This record gives sequence, C-alpha cells and structure tokens, in this order.
Amino acid sequence: MRVYLVIIDDTQEAHSALRFAARRAADTNGTVHLLALVPKQEFSAFGQVQATIEEEARDRAEVLANSAGGELMSESGIMPQIAVRVGDATTVINQYLQEHPEVAALVLGAAAEGGPGPLVAHFSAGAGNLTCPLFIVPGGLSEEEIDRLS
Repeated sequence: MRVYLVIIDDTQEAHSALRFAARRAADTNGTVHLLALVPKQEFSAFGQVQATIEEEARDRAEVLANSAGGELMSESGIMPQIAVRVGDATTVINQYLQEHPEVAALVLGAAAEGGPGPLVAHFSAGAGNLTCPLFIVPGGLSEEEIDRLS
C-alpha cells in the first residue's frame, strides 16, 4: 500500500498538498499520514508558563490535524493516520520518515508567491538523501488542476 506523508498546518500550501495526496492515495489504493508539527518553545524561566504555551500549541496542532483528517475522510473515504510531534520541523520529518519506511512519498506544497517555503527549500535541496520521493505541489494550481494532475 502506498503511503503519502503530508505536513499539516493552516496554510494554503498544506491544503494543496493534502488534496494532491488524497487523490493519489485514492487512485493507488493507498493511504495518507498527516504530521502536524509543534515548534519547540524557547526556554522560559517560568516553567509553568512555558508548559502552558507548549500545551496550547500542541492542542492547536491536534485540532488542525483532526480537522484535516475529517476533511480527507469526508472527501475521499480515506482514514488518515495522524501524528503530532514537537521539535524542529526538518528534524521531526526526517525522524518520522526513518520510523515509517512504508512512506512512499513526502508531499509538500510550495507557496504561490515569493520563495517556495522553508520545508520545500530544505527538502528539495537534499532530495537525494530522502528515503522516499518528494512531491512538490505548485502553489499556483487551482483545485481542479491539482485533481487533474493527481
């Protein structure tokens, strides 16, 4: 079974990547893994304040990932695997790929304007070292164009 990994956040790029991955998974009898990232908070002298900030960020990431999962389930009938991880984005994604050798492709969305985004820039520069192919969905594509290409 093909597994497509999508990094979930509240950007249009993530929505485009999810749409592409969902269509590919449906066409290949595959599934989708959703990974929501929570940046590690800078150290605070007030430990309880830092813990509260981290908990709120994790809660937001979980709500976002579950919402995306619900959208995926209602649109394509695919029940995704959802993970929420804390830490540096590139490190967490690399660790996830190492832990999940079944991932057939990392699917990222590029920004429609300006630079491609930090994850696309990082992973495209080191694509030769990835354990799976990297799919980059251009930010300027409409939903209909994503559907046609996927």
